[in-house]
Parts: sequence; C-alpha cells; structure tokens
Amino acid sequence: MVRRDCNPGPIMAEREPLFSLMDLPAAFGLLTRLPMPVSTRGARAGWFWPFIGVVVAMPALIAGWLCILVGLPVPAAAIVVLAVMAGMTGAMHEDGLADMFDGLFGGHDRTRRLEIMKDSRIGTFGALALILVTLLKCNSIMVLMMGGPAFATGIVAAAALSRVAMLVLMALLPNARASGLSRLTGRPEGPTVLAALALGLGLAALCVGFAALKLAVIMGVVTLAVGLVAQQKIKGQTGDILGANQQLCEAFGLALLAGSVTL
Repeated sequence: MVRRDCNPGPIMAEREPLFSLMDLPAAFGLLTRLPMPVSTRGARAGWFWPFIGVVVAMPALIAGWLCILVGLPVPAAAIVVLAVMAGMTGAMHEDGLADMFDGLFGGHDRTRRLEIMKDSRIGTFGALALILVTLLKCNSIMVLMMGGPAFATGIVAAAALSRVAMLVLMALLPNARASGLSRLTGRPEGPTVLAALALGLGLAALCVGFAALKLAVIMGVVTLAVGLVAQQKIKGQTGDILGANQQLCEAFGLALLAGSVTL
C-alpha cells in the first residue's frame, strides 16, 4: 500500500492587495517631504501618485494667488509657485533632472553615466537643464496666472498627470541599477498604471476639461523620448530618470496649456 502524504506542501504567502488604504501614506512618504511612515507598498501605491501632484500644486497655487493679492507682480508669484512645489517634494525631481542630463550626456559609456548620475555634484549639462526647464515652467505659469483662475488650474492638472508619466516609464523600462530608490520601489503592474492614468486624467479634466487629453498626448511623447534615450544610454531607468521625466512632462504640459491663453 502506498502511503499518501497528508502534508499539502508549503503554504503560499498571502499576496498583498493591489489597492490598499496604505497607498495614501506610502505615496506621500515616497514623493513628498511630508512626515509619513515608511511603507513596503512601493510601486503598488503608484495609482495614487496623481493625487500627490494635486496636493503638491494646490498650496503652491494658493500661495501664488496670495502674492498677487498683496500686490506682488505675476512673475514673482510664479517663482513662489515653483518654490513651494519644490519645497513640498524636497526638490527630488529637480535633482533627478540635473543628474540625468549630467549622466546621460556627460559620460561616454553606461558605467560612467551611472557613476555620474550617482554623484551629488552638478555639472554643466545638469545646470543648463535646470535653468532652461525652470525658465520654461516659470514663464508658462506666469502666462497661466495672467489668464485668470480658469487657466491657472492647469498648474494642478500638469502636476497630476506628470506623476502618471513617472509610473508609465517605471513600468516600461527595467531598472538600470542593482540598487537605488527605483529598484527598492519595484515596478508597477498593469492595473496600477491604468488606475493611475484614469485618476490622473480625471483630476486633470476637472481642472482643464478636454485639454487634459492634449496634456496626456504631449506627456506621452516626452515619456517615450526620455525612455528611448535612457534605454539606449544606460539600458533602463533609475530614480533620476523618473524624476527628470516628471519635470520635463510638467514643463512641456504647462507650455502647452499656456499656449491656449489669450492675453
């Protein structure tokens, strides 16, 4: 007689839910300087990232309008908007922008490019990228604010959708490093990306109506371009690449919306 083993084998670990209330503090803890507990949710919290863009942009927009109400010129108000948004995130995306341009265009091979991107010092390519992108954003914000509240809400729309662009790029490209923030965060699954896109488009549509579709298109083009360059030069993405993509998408999105303002 053959004895049957009653042991059903190792019990599989319970899979974490795809969507969870823990995604709220996880997203805030990763993308802002707000004091939130550390979470292991990682990329699974990515569907909530568009809302983080709203939370970052709304106080900045309010601060900008207060500046105008007390008599400051619109250019000064636009600078305040940028300063508040950078303060909310600890300028982590701006840092990624500088590191990406320094690394991708300052190194001659993959290894050297990754080394440069990890270096905290800023080089010529990074400084120039920061200056040009900041000027583009500042000018666009200024135009949007001069157009009135109906146009200024585009600042919030661009902030929300540009966070979706980070998640899309994270899903499309493998990690270029064996360590780092992007590696620890993981890669989002398809449903997470789709949920983020739906939320981002919905939030953007509340701000700018059908122009949200134009924002999605231009940010898709920018993300594709950044992804192709990153894949060609370092065979994947890093946290710096993702942050730079957010900044570039936001800058070109703001410029697109500013072009619709009739002064």
